[in-house]
Amino acid sequence: MAEPIFIKPKWAAPSNIYAYTSCRSGGESLPPFDTFNVGQHVGDDPVLVERNRNKLPNSGRFQWLDQTHSNVCIELPKNESHPLVADACFSYKENQVCAVMTADCLPILLCNTQGTLVAAIHAGWRGLANRVIEKTLESMDCDNASILAWLGPAISQQHFEVGEAVKQAFIEFPHAFVKSVNYSPTEPKYLADLYEIARQKLTSLGVLNVSGGEYCSYQQKSLFFSHRRATHQGLKTTGRMVSAIFIG
Repeated sequence: MAEPIFIKPKWAAPSNIYAYTSCRSGGESLPPFDTFNVGQHVGDDPVLVERNRNKLPNSGRFQWLDQTHSNVCIELPKNESHPLVADACFSYKENQVCAVMTADCLPILLCNTQGTLVAAIHAGWRGLANRVIEKTLESMDCDNASILAWLGPAISQQHFEVGEAVKQAFIEFPHAFVKSVNYSPTEPKYLADLYEIARQKLTSLGVLNVSGGEYCSYQQKSLFFSHRRATHQGLKTTGRMVSAIFIG
């Protein structure tokens, strides 16, 4: 059975909201980017990446972000020729795609119940620690109770081992960490749950309709790219998925 090219959120979004995450199959890139890599910054053939990007639904309405694990959120569209350095974006404009690329970090897609606002957040552990969720909701200046959130494919707790510094960055979320089998008093190691941290942050901000979080980019290697998996395999790089949302 062929692997899917796109995953669509299972959530209660209005019918005019279109959202998806690309998988790693169905594109033209060669190994180690096989096959549906949409990242132009990872060393892949730029011509093949552009062909892959052209396969994305509503491909002509993307404004790609230069992601740096920041908490910067911008409103789209932007009439600028230089790279849009940000890790989150939102839009009220029909057919304007909000999108973030990931390969283990957590993509979060947002919309409101009225179907008039969409947003995309790149939320790795650094972005979560830098309050990218909080900054995005502040930038949108909306009623958080009207927001629906979907947590897209990210690395699961089982495969995300971190050190003491990461745990201390989320000291208010102790339930999102368990000791790793590699834990020792001299070198503490933990398994971190990005999904749980994001859920707790969203609900504490009044976003109560949160879905998703059932995938693992590391474990599901036929579906997703994983930077950590590639590193463990001795590879220097890997491809990127994109999570995208727009108002139809």
